[in-house]
Amino acid sequence: MTTIMNGRLLAEEMQEKLRLKIAQLKEKQLVPGLVVLLVGDDLASQTYVRNKSITAEKLGINSQTIHFPSSITEAALLKEVNKYNHDDRYHGILVQLPLPGHIDEEKVLLAIDPKKDVDGFHPLNMGKLFLGKPETIPCTPYGIMKLLEAYQVKIAGKQAVVIGRSNIVGKPMAQLLLSENATVTIAHSNTHNLTALTSQADILISAVGRADFITRDMVKEQAAVVDVGINRDANGKLTGDVDFEQVAPVTSFITPVPKGVGPMTITMLMEQTVRACQKQEFDK
Repeated sequence: MTTIMNGRLLAEEMQEKLRLKIAQLKEKQLVPGLVVLLVGDDLASQTYVRNKSITAEKLGINSQTIHFPSSITEAALLKEVNKYNHDDRYHGILVQLPLPGHIDEEKVLLAIDPKKDVDGFHPLNMGKLFLGKPETIPCTPYGIMKLLEAYQVKIAGKQAVVIGRSNIVGKPMAQLLLSENATVTIAHSNTHNLTALTSQADILISAVGRADFITRDMVKEQAAVVDVGINRDANGKLTGDVDFEQVAPVTSFITPVPKGVGPMTITMLMEQTVRACQKQEFDK
């Protein structure tokens, strides 16, 4: 029997606990703050940032979005990052990716104070993750791990395949699974005979960005399948990387799109913002 891992339901449960924790902090005159720097007019980025803002407001986080034109210079953006590094009202700084081509993303991420890097992309935080001593974790992989934990998906000793090698999802996802004693393979666009790999996976995580890329023949019976993809099909319907109708019946666990990974990503951002607030304020 297939269990659908409802990320929206779990996110709501976690957010309610966060809301209560934030209320307790406010009693101590502490208000978690998050500033989001958005550059340009990418529609997906705007939607994602708007959802973050709505969630933050609901939880009681002081959230502000600063929108810059795509023509902003790298130097000007770095100056803005530095300004918020020194603004005690904000415990988290998030620079929404992707950035325009004339701006060096690595340089911008490196400019963020690691203590305020609630997205987990600063090289220092990435390094701690890969050394097995994570502090701040990229939000999507972090959310997936919480989802697997909540549904008691066994990881230790299992074969896991992660499709995608980005710094945002693929690489940190593989490291988190490895830290829980899975045997992990990272697959990507140059992987030969992908189906031979995926069909052996007890845990399959797809972050490809291609609608219905994962088909029935690519999935092992009773596997746990996590769909990170957000795509639109020919009719404009929101869909993931996995052909859900064909794949779901043969799995033990599967995430839907929507209501799967997406709500967990935003929730982990909020959780790490609250944690950053506690650490910064109590370490003073």
